[in-house]
Amino acid sequence: MAKFNIISQFLKDISFESPNVPELFFKQENNQAKMEINIDLQVKGAENNLFMVDLIVKVHSKLNEGDKSIFLIESTYSGLVQMEEEKDDEVKKRTLLIDVPTLLFPAVRGLITRLTSESGFPAFSMQPVDFAQLYEQKQAK
Repeated sequence: MAKFNIISQFLKDISFESPNVPELFFKQENNQAKMEINIDLQVKGAENNLFMVDLIVKVHSKLNEGDKSIFLIESTYSGLVQMEEEKDDEVKKRTLLIDVPTLLFPAVRGLITRLTSESGFPAFSMQPVDFAQLYEQKQAK
């Protein structure tokens, strides 16, 4: 792991949609919901070993019956990272795509939990993400 410091972390963009409210609240059916979670990372480099790491999370909850959307959350949470000079590109990539998102993720998780709770739905708490495993899966492709 390269040595780095997160100078700043912040919410860059967030969107919450619940297109079928209040209709969903009036239904008393016990349909199961399914959750689709997509996580993506974007890294932009700048001068002086500064990098912007964007953790992009999409959570889409749908009713199994008819694929009717319950809610859709899209967020981009970013970290401005200062990294010490690192000659090994693989070490640099692993730091930016594993270590930094691991530190950013708890803030995103908290935002999504609060957002679902405040919207009138049961609070949804995402499971922890193994960014090392995601990195390895992408490298295998």
